[in-house]
Amino acid sequence: MTAFRASCGMSYMLNSQRGSNNEFSKIMNLITFKQALAKMPLVAIIRGVTPDEVLAIATAIKDVGFYLIEVPLNSPNPYESLKIIADALGDEILIGAGTVTSPEQVDKVQAAGGRFVVSPNTNVEVIKRTKQCGLYSLPGFYTPSEAFQAIDAGADALKMFPSDSLGVKGLKAISVVLPDEVAIFAVGGVNIDNMADYVAAGAAGFGLGTGVYRVGMSADQVSDNAKAHVAAYKNIRSH
Repeated sequence: MTAFRASCGMSYMLNSQRGSNNEFSKIMNLITFKQALAKMPLVAIIRGVTPDEVLAIATAIKDVGFYLIEVPLNSPNPYESLKIIADALGDEILIGAGTVTSPEQVDKVQAAGGRFVVSPNTNVEVIKRTKQCGLYSLPGFYTPSEAFQAIDAGADALKMFPSDSLGVKGLKAISVVLPDEVAIFAVGGVNIDNMADYVAAGAAGFGLGTGVYRVGMSADQVSDNAKAHVAAYKNIRSH
């Protein structure tokens, strides 16, 4: 089933009032970012994926328990890949784009059916455009100043990047001063062995790249990798 696409510059609710009851029903039943975070706060970053393989890869990831999949815009034909996943899986999970660095790219993500926008930096114009489009905003930050700038601009969550550079100690220090309701995703250098340390320091979730998907991997390989990360996170939360 094709995922509902809202128009930029208006909220989902306002847009649905102009559409059919069927469209309104779709929008009310779509999984929210908060729900996805509660179910499994892991984002699969499938950088380099191509349109001809993206559905098999995304389905393999979804089937083992992921609810958030990101297609970076520096992948081949990323908007086509976004549309393919959104049309097939958009009613079940959240599909979004990464490496988004301009408001114009936000418009294209929205048009392709993406529902969240991830950036490597704190760009207020990108954040504001993301919210105007009715999408979820996850900008990157490295300093407390950038984090608060992103929050003030309307970010729904924050991407600490690169995590392996800032480290667990850096996350712990920054998370103390940030609002409790703002989720921090650690991205860059995160793996099964250090996830627990980041959770203890304040990470609410993770962006997982090559540990889940690398160019050339089969859907079965990706499934095994994704399953291992889901199991690791569940184990952390069970203690």
